[in-house]
Amino acid sequence: MPVTLTEKAAKHVSNFIAKRGKGVGLRLGVRTTGCSGMAYQLEYADAINPEDALFESHGVKVIVDPKSLPFLEGTELDFAREGLNESFKFKNPNVKDQCGCGESFNV
Repeated sequence: MPVTLTEKAAKHVSNFIAKRGKGVGLRLGVRTTGCSGMAYQLEYADAINPEDALFESHGVKVIVDPKSLPFLEGTELDFAREGLNESFKFKNPNVKDQCGCGESFNV
């Protein structure tokens, strides 16, 4: 199942890469941490590794390393502004439980 961006998230990523002046897309991964076990990692990617899974959503490349892919399959990434705060929101069908602070999850 693909990893996708909403139109708002894709626009935000595209604008940031344009301002940054370089980059090929958004790298999405997971790392072990927090009270529930895993946390998301986001960074702007300057290269795509041969082993990476590559998805395209609304014209933006989403790059996922092979170790993170089983935990992220089917995830949709949205971008939301709430008052003065703005952040990416993850809609991950694999999540079974989240910690109270929302920083980590488990599958």
